[in-house]
Order: sequence, then C-alpha cells, then structure tokens
Amino acid sequence: MSQPSTATGRQHRTVALAAMAGTTIEWYDFFIYALCTGLVFGKVFFEGFGEDSLIISFATIGISFFFRPIGAAVAGHLGDRLGRRAMLIATLVLMGVSTTLIGLVPTRDSIGVTAPVILVFLRILQGMSAGGEWGGAALIAVEHAPTGKRGRFGAFPQLGAPLGLLLANGVLALITALTTDEQFLSWGWRIPFLLSVVLVAAGFVIRRRVEESPVYQELKDTGDRARTPLATLFRHHWPLVVAGALLFAANNAVGYMTTGGYVQAYSVNHLKINPTTILICVMIAAVGWLASTLAGGIWSDRIGRIRVYRIGFLIQLAWMFPFFALLNTANTGLIVLGLVLYSIGLGLTYGPQSALFAELYPTAVRYSGAALSYALGAVLGGAFAPMIAEALQTSTGTVYSVAVYLAAVTLVGLTVTFFLKERRDTPLTGTEAHAEQYDEQTTVTA
Repeated sequence: MSQPSTATGRQHRTVALAAMAGTTIEWYDFFIYALCTGLVFGKVFFEGFGEDSLIISFATIGISFFFRPIGAAVAGHLGDRLGRRAMLIATLVLMGVSTTLIGLVPTRDSIGVTAPVILVFLRILQGMSAGGEWGGAALIAVEHAPTGKRGRFGAFPQLGAPLGLLLANGVLALITALTTDEQFLSWGWRIPFLLSVVLVAAGFVIRRRVEESPVYQELKDTGDRARTPLATLFRHHWPLVVAGALLFAANNAVGYMTTGGYVQAYSVNHLKINPTTILICVMIAAVGWLASTLAGGIWSDRIGRIRVYRIGFLIQLAWMFPFFALLNTANTGLIVLGLVLYSIGLGLTYGPQSALFAELYPTAVRYSGAALSYALGAVLGGAFAPMIAEALQTSTGTVYSVAVYLAAVTLVGLTVTFFLKERRDTPLTGTEAHAEQYDEQTTVTA
C-alpha cells in the first residue's frame, strides 16, 4: 500500500511556494527574451535582414526550443538517478547566468555578425535550462502533495508562467515608460536582463531549503531506481511521451501568442499601439491566466484532469476568432477583455499539467517522462508559433489566418484527451503503485 504523507500542511505549502518562486524566476528570464525579440532584437541584432528581420528574430525563439529536449534528457536522467532537488538548483543557475549575459551582449553595430551569434548561443542555454527545470519543479510539488490534492499543489509551479509573464511585462512596461524610444533601444532593454542576477540569487536561497521528494526518497531507499531511465522510458512508455507532447503543444502554441511576443509585436507594428499600453494589457491578462491556472489545478482534483483539459480546449476553440476580432479594434478596453477571456482556456489546459504528467509515469522514469513530454510539446507547439503567426499574417494579409492555425492545434490537443485514462486517484508511492504502472506499461487507451 502507498504510505501516507508524513509532511504537515505547512511543509506542503512551503514546497509548493518554493516551486512557484523558482519557476516564476525561470519564466521571467525566458519571457524577457521573447518580449524583447518583437520590440528590440529585430532592430538591434538582425536589422541587416530588412523586412525579414522580425521573422528571423522570432526564429531565434524557435531555435532554442530544439535544445529543450536535450536539457530535458540530461536533467531527467540526473533527476531520476540523483534526485529532483539538485536539478531544481542547477537549472535555475543556468537560466540566470544565460539571461544576465544576454544583457551584456554588444550590438551588431559594435561587433558585427558575432553579436547575433552570441545572442542565439545564450538563448540556446536558456532553452536547455527551461527543458530541464519544469520537470523538477512539477514533480517536487506533486510528489510532496497528498493524493487528493495533487492538482492543487501541482498548480503552483504552473503559476510561475503567468507570474513570470506578469513580471516580465511589468518591468518592460516600467522601463519603456521611463525612457524614450531611442534610450530604450540603446540601453534600456538591457536592464531587465541584468536584474536576473538579483532574482536568481533569491530563488537559489529559496530552493536550497526544499527537501527531496518523499516519493523519490522511497524509490532510492528500496533500490528500484532505473539504471538507464531514458531507455526504460522509451521501451515501455513511448506512447505517453507522444501523447503528453501533443497535449502540451496545443496549450503552448496558443500561450505563445502573448508569452512569445507576437501579440505585443503585432499591436505595436501593425496596430500602432503604444508599447507600454499593450504591455500593461498583457499584464492584466496574466492575472486572469494565473487565476484560471490555479482554478484548473484545484478543479482537476474534483472532476478529473481529463475533463478540465477538455473544457479548456473547447473554450480555446470557441474564443480564438473573437479574440483576434477584438485585438484588431485597437481599443484598449476591448483588447484587455479579449486577452482576459483568452486566458481562461489557456489556464484550464495548463493548471492540471503537473499532476497529469506526474501520474502518467512510474517514479523510476517520472522525471525523464514528464520533462521530455513537456520539452517535445514545447518544440511542436511554441517553438516557431510566433514566427509562424508573423509569416501567416504577412503572407495572407489577415490576422485571422493565425486564428485558423491555433484552432487546428487546439483540435489536436482535444483529440488526445480521448486517448488518455484518468489517474487522479492512483498512488504515486509504494510498491503497488510502481507495479501497477509498470505492468500496465501505458495509460493510453487502445
């Protein structure tokens, strides 16, 4: 039988808040780059490409995603072999160092083509960190949680994304408001990157206080750790990796319209909206995303992860075209309304993710499985979503072509939910849980 958790409610909350704090810092670092891609980098690092500078600038976001699976594989292997806690600290430091160095990269006018090369290399390091970090944060929260509250506690690391977006947009909005356009392009954009030093130092202190996952500790004590987690994962559970990746891709592509900077760039470059104004609009929407993400995690404990996902995807599908219609009005109030309602479906398909991914895999390969599903889903969904959106809008002359693209991706995610079994009541600890998950080999239905 699975052993009951010996941790107190206060300890559960401490772990959840530590996971949330770390992912907030990670995503702040990651989103700052994405936001500056649409507002700055096309002019500062890629101006030599003329009309294609913005598309190429967005492509650098996509390139980094291809290195997420590498980060996920490395962190997953070490996380399954050495523990979740060590990877939480290592990935946070890697992201912080990479982000800070981006703030110090000379412009193309100063060192020529070397400048964008260095920029892309540092973005790749960000991608590797993001690929490995989420799995550790998600599992440390879920594996510490009581069985009936895994969705609630698993939602806390998910809150790092909207909080990171809120923080990134807030810092940029403040800087754009305090500087002229020339000052912002010259040196102002570097400030958010350099601030990462302070944030990472705080996150490092917080995460060092987190104890190892009791689920992993039990596995370590029994000596049941897989020698080659990746090989075991692909031998027994590869359908789960594919299903998880497709599920996250449907959420990630839609989310990256705001987190990847497309909506901000479209608003500034095509609708001629003030940069500070649209950044504030996205900040307000990030609050809505945060609320719906937490609600999605809590709700999934009551009605199941799969049902919440289906409801979220249906909302995404229904709101896609109205959202772009409101965006095209260039009316601040209507844009805020559109973004807030847009965030509801996004949150409901994001909040239950930590718990769902943890429940898909046995403990011995859980970090590898969750991290790879997440990283591959990010490649399929978010990698080139802003670039694809920009290319579609440019080639067709209408932003509604972007809505068609996102609706199609959402339908894929909705379809996947009908091939997954609900496992919210499945124990994560104990030999019976391990045996059940291995004997079944997959939770994808026939």
